[in-house]
Amino acid sequence: MSAHVEVVSTDFRRAKVKVLPGTYLVDVLNEACKKLNLNGDRYLLKHKQRVVDLTVPYRTSGLTSGAKLELIQKSSSPSVISIGLDVDGKRFTKKLTSDMSLWQVLRQFETAERDLNLTGRASPKSSDGGQLYFDSPIINIMGKTFEGVSDLAKTLSQCGINTGSIRLVVTFQATDKTLSEALGEIDQYLVDVDPSQPPTKKEKPATDTTLEALPQQEPIAPAPTATETIPEPSIDAPPKPQAQQDSGDPIAGEPMDLDQPLTSPLIDGVLQPVEVFAAPTSSTPAAVNVHVDEAVYEPTIAHAQLRQKQLLAKTQNKRLKSDAELAAVAAEEAARLDRITTLDVRVRFPDGTSSKWTLGPTHTAGDLYTAVRGVMARPELPFQLVMPATRTHVEDSGAKLLLRHYRFTGRELLNLLFEEGVSAEERRAAFLKEEAARRAHQLPVPDVPQVGLDEAADSPAESSSKPADSGRSESKKLPDMKKLSKFFKLPGKK
Repeated sequence: MSAHVEVVSTDFRRAKVKVLPGTYLVDVLNEACKKLNLNGDRYLLKHKQRVVDLTVPYRTSGLTSGAKLELIQKSSSPSVISIGLDVDGKRFTKKLTSDMSLWQVLRQFETAERDLNLTGRASPKSSDGGQLYFDSPIINIMGKTFEGVSDLAKTLSQCGINTGSIRLVVTFQATDKTLSEALGEIDQYLVDVDPSQPPTKKEKPATDTTLEALPQQEPIAPAPTATETIPEPSIDAPPKPQAQQDSGDPIAGEPMDLDQPLTSPLIDGVLQPVEVFAAPTSSTPAAVNVHVDEAVYEPTIAHAQLRQKQLLAKTQNKRLKSDAELAAVAAEEAARLDRITTLDVRVRFPDGTSSKWTLGPTHTAGDLYTAVRGVMARPELPFQLVMPATRTHVEDSGAKLLLRHYRFTGRELLNLLFEEGVSAEERRAAFLKEEAARRAHQLPVPDVPQVGLDEAADSPAESSSKPADSGRSESKKLPDMKKLSKFFKLPGKK
């Protein structure tokens, strides 16, 4: 059963559009603007003082046959849309602007989620020697599918999404184009449509059945032997020329770089701790014995002004970062991790003792577990290493790097927790072996500088705002509360 709606433009011109129950209102808008020679990207539909949702079909819109719809101007500035993306049984959420294309939306989710691959999937065909063929993404929005390069180049606004939140369901369909050919055609099409769009990332072919986006990581070196140490990468060292590499000179014969950071010594394939700390002799924490003047905790005017600036900054709208800015942030984070050459990891044991290791960026969680077992009196007991801040369990695996995967930066503290199978008697026994226990010494308590009343008044936070006398003068300017309370009395009362 067919029906029709009547669209009235701002200059009172009318266009009749035939609709079916499954016709989406965004198609009604585009058809009406086509008949009226208008740009559909600049208008919205309005019915009885209510803006119509363009993502729904006619049968669920509540409109009747012959309904009159008005064309209204759309805001020139893009609005923020809350997007929920469903793919492979997982849900991802992100807030993006309505002027982004569907392809850019997929790229934004890929940037936010490291293990998510939406625009570079491929699968091999056994009949073609394992050649990878592109899996084209298909986006379903409220029952309407968008597939192909032309559909994915449409913006959210062109799909009828202008405000509120929306759910995108992404599936994939195998094509007859190879991965490199398909990505090249997509790049060329996007450049022709919008030259400002960045090119599609080129995914390296994988050998598994689905080309998944894996996090970039350094190649894992083989386990060192008892007579060799783990080499550390030198950041400032220039690459060796190709002619020198092909000369056949052994790398082991090169002189050692004195600027290379030192790590924990390696004996019999086990990393030895650089320091071993004994258990505290007193049950009272050392921090209790440190006296700090109460004036240190008194807030100043500078603290109040800083808090006001922070609250004001949270109320201001912020522009979402573009692909180039997100790529710059990711590159800056990668460069920051590359600058880290040593990791000071201290593991706290159940009996109060602890050990410290100096590791490098290529050491894995498996190396740390092996090092901990090297100082245990009972290395066969099962245990787990837990980060106290995030309660993240460090897995006993040689595949995950401490720097890249667990984000160890600088100094880290881990707690060793026995698993449920360990008995209470074994938990109470001495944890360290005799050799490590003889090296143990007390953990030094740092000296906290005492800040008195006079020093607190001359602190930078206080001097940066106003002197103490000005603070007292401002308090004198406040109105008298007894006089001010007269204005809040109800009539009829004295």
